[in-house]
Amino acid sequence: MSFAGLDPSGGAGLLADIKTFEQHRVSGLGVCTAITVQTPEQFVSVEWLPVTHILAQAKPLLCNPQLKHCKIGIMADIQSLLELVRQVKQLSPGIRIILDPVLKASAGHTFHGSIQQQAWQELLSEIYLLTPNYDEALMLSGLTDGEAAARQLSAWCAVLLKGGHRKNKPGYDTLYTGDIIHTFKPCLEKVFPKHGSGCVLSAAITAGLAHGQSLHDACANGKAYTEKLLASHSSLTGYHYI
Repeated sequence: MSFAGLDPSGGAGLLADIKTFEQHRVSGLGVCTAITVQTPEQFVSVEWLPVTHILAQAKPLLCNPQLKHCKIGIMADIQSLLELVRQVKQLSPGIRIILDPVLKASAGHTFHGSIQQQAWQELLSEIYLLTPNYDEALMLSGLTDGEAAARQLSAWCAVLLKGGHRKNKPGYDTLYTGDIIHTFKPCLEKVFPKHGSGCVLSAAITAGLAHGQSLHDACANGKAYTEKLLASHSSLTGYHYI
């Protein structure tokens, strides 16, 4: 299942997640959290759906006993996100939640003006995996070093620090699970920036976990899939394929 915003361009959010799920041969369920007006190049506006409306969409689907994993993308604020996560876990005990903390759109729009670190710590203790980019890790931790930030955040849940914004290690992703650190180096030399690449990566990881892959393998395979998307076209949108 994906909880995400509706991006009319199809490059990010709910539509990108469902494309990714289907390419990974898993049945994708989608719950809309926001309606956006955007193109790959420009973010115009967002209309947030109340948590009650989001849960109304999700409740009939959460009754499915085969549903074991879900990812969450943009939400209006940390309080709404925390309420959603707790309700989902109550309705579907044992579900693993992968959170892509979308704090800023690739087109420039900022979703969360201020970071309430105590609330975020409460939230992280409820989820399975966090997939921040370098800048998001800094914002969530309050630190000035992304690697140190990811290590700090991994005290509450597993953290995959993405490589797209890492100045010292561009393209390298690092998985922090407690005291264990795995680094995934880039495999393709020529890739292009893509609108929604973080959505695709977290959705691909979710699909891998649904197939029974270990967290390490799901992250490695999700990275490989995302790199193919990045290399598929020079524009801000890419082609989904295995």
